[in-house]
Amino acid sequence: MAEKEKPLLIKRYASRRLYNTETSDYVTLEDIARFIREGRDVQIVDLKTGDDLTRQYLLQIIAEHESRGENVLPVDVLTDLVRSYATQAQSVVPDFLAMSFELLRQGQEKALEQMKSVAGPMAAMPGFEALKAQQEAFLKAMTGGMTGGWSAPAPAEKSAEAANGAEKPEAPAQSELDEIKAQLAELQSKLSEIGK
Repeated sequence: MAEKEKPLLIKRYASRRLYNTETSDYVTLEDIARFIREGRDVQIVDLKTGDDLTRQYLLQIIAEHESRGENVLPVDVLTDLVRSYATQAQSVVPDFLAMSFELLRQGQEKALEQMKSVAGPMAAMPGFEALKAQQEAFLKAMTGGMTGGWSAPAPAEKSAEAANGAEKPEAPAQSELDEIKAQLAELQSKLSEIGK
C-alpha cells in the first residue's frame, strides 16, 4: 500500500523515451495517461539533469486528447487561462483551479455516498446494478476519472446482463444533468471573473 502512495517514477532518456522504473520497461504518453486515470500519481524526470518534467508531459497529454476531439476544456476557459499568464490573476488561478477540482471531486464522492445509502432498499429492484454502474460511469466520465474507486462494468459484464434479459436503465434524470450544467456554468463564470 505504501508503494501506491508515492508517485510512479518515470525517467526520460536522452532519446526522449520514457522508462517506467517500477516495471523496468518503456512507456508511452497513453500509458502514463492510463496510470493517472487509474489513480496513480506520476513523476517524470530527466535522467541526465534530474529536472522534473511532469508538468510538461501532463500538458502534452491534455493537448493530445483535446486535438483528438476529446474536448473537456471549453474555449472560454482556455482563453481565460492564457490571459491569466499575463495578468495579476496568475497567482490565484492555480489555487482556484485546485479548489474547483477538489469541490468537483467532493461532489462526486457525495453523490456516490448517497447512491450507496439508497442502495440498501433499492438493491432488490430489478436492474438496479445496471443503473448503478451506468451512474458510476457517467460520474467518472464527467470528472475524467478523477477518483480511482469506481468504474463502469467490464464489457463481459454488460453482455452477461444483456444475455440475462436485464433491461437497459434510463439515463440520469434531466434535473441532475441541468444541475451539473449549472454548476459548470457557475465555475466558468468564476474563472472569467478572475481573468478580468
